[in-house]
Amino acid sequence: MKILLADDEQAITTELVPFLRRSGFEVQVAHDGEETLRKVQSLRPDVLVLDIVMPLLDGREVCRRLRTSSNWTPVIMLTHVGSAGERAMSLEEGADDYLNKPFDPFELVARIKAVLRRGAPRTQSIAAAHRLSSGDLAIDRPSRRAFRGKREIALTGKGFAVLEYLMLHHGEVVARERLLDEIWGWDYPAATRAVDVRIAEIRRVLGEDVEHPSYLETIVGEGYRFVGTVDIAG
Repeated sequence: MKILLADDEQAITTELVPFLRRSGFEVQVAHDGEETLRKVQSLRPDVLVLDIVMPLLDGREVCRRLRTSSNWTPVIMLTHVGSAGERAMSLEEGADDYLNKPFDPFELVARIKAVLRRGAPRTQSIAAAHRLSSGDLAIDRPSRRAFRGKREIALTGKGFAVLEYLMLHHGEVVARERLLDEIWGWDYPAATRAVDVRIAEIRRVLGEDVEHPSYLETIVGEGYRFVGTVDIAG
């Protein structure tokens, strides 16, 4: 699998390139936004790891131009601010996932592999879709509403956010700590128990059988996984 790593920080690329190669990937590097766009066209990478802050064109503009031209190469955005707004803007521009700097290189490899497992390459990313579905379950992301068939179901704001995140990362085992970080933020006074409460809420609303789940599976000692197939809904 070919990875294009776009980052102008030499310290980052010097560390990541050999690590990614040892992990079994073919890696090329771009140092600014314009070079990134050229190399995406010439190299046709399987995944683009894209820093937001770069010379000439920033990462969001690069992602925006790719998506506008119907190029759906999976993008993992490297963000510098761990705020919900920063993450939301990355997804709105068409990124498939994001990591906050600094990050563990092993986590980057895990995200790359997860993105490659999700969906067919060069098709629209579910991260950019306004509406997602799995069986008769659907969520409307702009309005923050969830439905079973034509019936709207009542979820709290945090409950919806947990369901949305797990659907966006369907098939992955997502640790409680990751959900806490991504949805509550570490500056929020909450413990991992808060995640379990919201999972219980989702299961109650969906009428899930914990022993035979259709949507949310508990992976003991690790976290939770959305087991249903997720599609972009019309």
